[in-house]
Amino acid sequence: MYNKLVRLEVMKTLSREVNLFIDNYLTPVEKIWQPSDFLPDAASDDFKHELQELQHFAQDMDYDLFVTLIGDCITEEALPSYESWIMGIDGVEQEEGGNWSKWVRCWTAEENRHGDLLNKYLYLCGRVNMREVEITTQYLIQDGFDLGTSMDPYRNFVYTSFQETATNISHRRVGTFAKQHGDKKLAKMCAVIAADEARHAKAYKHFITRIFELDPSEMMLAFEDMMKKKIVMPAHMLRESGQKAGELWSHFSDAAQRCMVYTAQDYIDILKELLADWNIEHISGLTETAQRAQEYLMKLPARLQRLTDRIATPDQEYQFKWIKS
Repeated sequence: MYNKLVRLEVMKTLSREVNLFIDNYLTPVEKIWQPSDFLPDAASDDFKHELQELQHFAQDMDYDLFVTLIGDCITEEALPSYESWIMGIDGVEQEEGGNWSKWVRCWTAEENRHGDLLNKYLYLCGRVNMREVEITTQYLIQDGFDLGTSMDPYRNFVYTSFQETATNISHRRVGTFAKQHGDKKLAKMCAVIAADEARHAKAYKHFITRIFELDPSEMMLAFEDMMKKKIVMPAHMLRESGQKAGELWSHFSDAAQRCMVYTAQDYIDILKELLADWNIEHISGLTETAQRAQEYLMKLPARLQRLTDRIATPDQEYQFKWIKS
């Protein structure tokens, strides 16, 4: 169990910097892109042509890649769950004018555009059973999730640092493969979403860097605890109609692995990136327990690599209800 009073004091100290965090890592509403910037305009004379082009590329997209795009959209659409979770973190003030709650609201407002854009794209593309997608999205929000963080800001910021980096990779890869397929418009959509995720990842990683400066031993132990539990994806409770919570997750993750959008190797590479960004190997002044955690973390990538090298990805067997037959 962590020391809540110390956490609250650290979060209070960092709250004085939140406006700077917002300036550095978020984009003003009037300057940032909006979903309508990238979608066919129904009032335009070119609407029919642009819609036909969008649908043409969607019909030809690789099955696993298309499944991953849909799953990414559903994950983004479940944003209300993520905001409500973060708002409950120790040290996030709920009252009007609270600095940390201001960060959460501003971050949420940026993230909300991702689901809006992808959902409209899927609706227009003509290849998706939108009712099944909507059922999955409602279930994902309704079923909730357990990230293994409790209400600890240290563990939660480790999670968001990892997860924002992972979503950057996923959206960026889908965009890269779409571009290779000739679909420049979808590639651009994925690229701007990925760029947002990269900025958000930098923000949460910076929060951890500051916490290491203020409370290094406890931060090291929190990092170790999260990696021992393993970082679960926010969509790990995915299901379709008629399924139990979480029943769809393995099929979705297999599809992402097969099309090389997000793989077990990416998990290891993200861990390596975090170890380097937070300079874990060279952090000093740790307690004996935190030193052991430091040693564990530095050895973990090699341990995970040995396991990953033995994992075989299953062939495609599952047919998703999300995609029209």
